[in-house]
Amino acid sequence: MSFGHPLLLLTLAVIPIGLALNQLASRRRMRYAVRYTNVDVLAAVLAAGRPWRRWLAAGVFLLAVATLCVAVSRPHVHRMVVSDNATVVLVLDVSGSMQAQDVKPTRLVAAQQALHTFLNKVPARLKVGLILFAGEAEVATPPTTDHALVSEAVDEADYFRGFGGTAIGDAIATAVRVGLRSAGIQGKSVSAAPGSRQLASYTTAARRPASSLVTILFLSDGHQTRGILQPLQGAARARTAGIPVYTVALGTTGNTTLRGYPGGFPGVGTGFGQRGLSPDPNTLHAIATLTGGKFYNAKSAGAVQDAYSSLGAKLGRKRGTTEVTDLFIMAAAGLLVLAGALSALWSPRLP
Repeated sequence: MSFGHPLLLLTLAVIPIGLALNQLASRRRMRYAVRYTNVDVLAAVLAAGRPWRRWLAAGVFLLAVATLCVAVSRPHVHRMVVSDNATVVLVLDVSGSMQAQDVKPTRLVAAQQALHTFLNKVPARLKVGLILFAGEAEVATPPTTDHALVSEAVDEADYFRGFGGTAIGDAIATAVRVGLRSAGIQGKSVSAAPGSRQLASYTTAARRPASSLVTILFLSDGHQTRGILQPLQGAARARTAGIPVYTVALGTTGNTTLRGYPGGFPGVGTGFGQRGLSPDPNTLHAIATLTGGKFYNAKSAGAVQDAYSSLGAKLGRKRGTTEVTDLFIMAAAGLLVLAGALSALWSPRLP
């Protein structure tokens, strides 16, 4: 906790000063006249009260005063706050292998459910976009604060037809372009695709600081089979733009079946084959490492749910401070009311 006016915390000194003055006054012998016809009854009333009640009411009052002293110092608490103009771009693989049933009920359905969990977790004013890809990438919804619109697009993901195959590099490059446009970032060139030697040096270099404005959340269940850019070339564009890419590899192995084709596609045996249905965790891990994101290996519906739930609670946020003066004032007011009620309830009464 920090304070806007820390010197005003010195006002807390009024509490020990007041206690000291009260103690000093109680030690002085005071003479006064009592006009009451029945002194015995008066003594009985004064002796009947329970001392702890009087001290409790006084303690609540002093706590209220201390709370007010802290309030005038304008306290702030450190917490994760939503970044202004922050954008998260969701990238979802909808290639044919996403119909595999090793993740129940299918990989695609499990991913859709996880995306809904993510949308329910993120702040309402965070901009979220959705990109669907198979052999090519397409923007399903541009970044928007209308999360219900993004949720509808997630539900309709299985209707997307982006040709066959998996274009991981192109999908990441599309997400970078969409994210930068949403954040209003100008002047950063991300078009250069470095060669293999440059990519090798990037993977061993220290990661650059992640951007707080744009984040990419990428899910795929397969290897790159189509597209212009290779996966690490797309990742290099994200790195150049300072955009972290969080990657999720969904699926177990290629030893599974597709929904609707338990014996493989007619005429082609097992259809996609062992490599076509197995995820590529090594590549997705390299993408996350290169860009400063984090890699998740999800082999079940529960695992992908946990990954997106965790990411939904932190993406689009940054460390910040929030003033809580109003909370302290309300607490002090409540304590003052309580102290007054206790004093009125427990004070001695003459018959």
